[in-house]
Amino acid sequence: MTTLGLIGSGNIGGTVARLAVNAGYDVVLSNSRGPETLADLVAELGPRARAATSTEAAAAGDLVLVSVPLHAYRAVPVEPLAGKVVIDTNNYYPDRDGTIPELEDESTTTSELLAAHLPTSDVVKAFNNIYFKHLLELARPAGSPERTSLLIAGDGENAKKTVTGFLDDIGYNAFDAGPLAEGWRYQRDTAAYAGLYIGPDGFAGPPRTGVGPDEIRPKLAAARRYADVTV
Repeated sequence: MTTLGLIGSGNIGGTVARLAVNAGYDVVLSNSRGPETLADLVAELGPRARAATSTEAAAAGDLVLVSVPLHAYRAVPVEPLAGKVVIDTNNYYPDRDGTIPELEDESTTTSELLAAHLPTSDVVKAFNNIYFKHLLELARPAGSPERTSLLIAGDGENAKKTVTGFLDDIGYNAFDAGPLAEGWRYQRDTAAYAGLYIGPDGFAGPPRTGVGPDEIRPKLAAARRYADVTV
């Protein structure tokens, strides 16, 4: 795979684009405000980057990252993503996204919502539980003792292999958390959310390096459904 399409190019999308360019990928960026608003980011990323509409980015990508506010997931183009692997970075923030009943009653998950919207794509959940600055800082070459594992979840084994390969290219190992339905275990406010990578000085300080399976497994096991958390 040589081209990463991005639907949404904010903090996480822009950071993944930087890592992808550094790894030798071409990137096609898009957002809801139009290609012209991405001129500065394209200039920063260099000749491997260009801006386009979301439909064009979806069509151009061999692999596509969706990094939009959850309330906008229905605007993600469907037809140009048919047959493609789609990486979903979404989280549910009711103050931003409004109330989504099926997430409130926990009958589904954020990535399953996107997968239902994209029935001909293979959706893999990733990048949702790490602070964007830490994502940029923690990338390490293969074999480094400081290499970090990022969580993925998905229903297609081949799709997860594709995303695992992409993570390897940009400087990370992958930890498979299971099917999309298990993605709730590292959603907002769980033990495996952003705190997994935060160092002793919090967001202002350097992140923890070398986070791997031994740290991740107990965090996933400690996850509790929102309805089961006592306030």
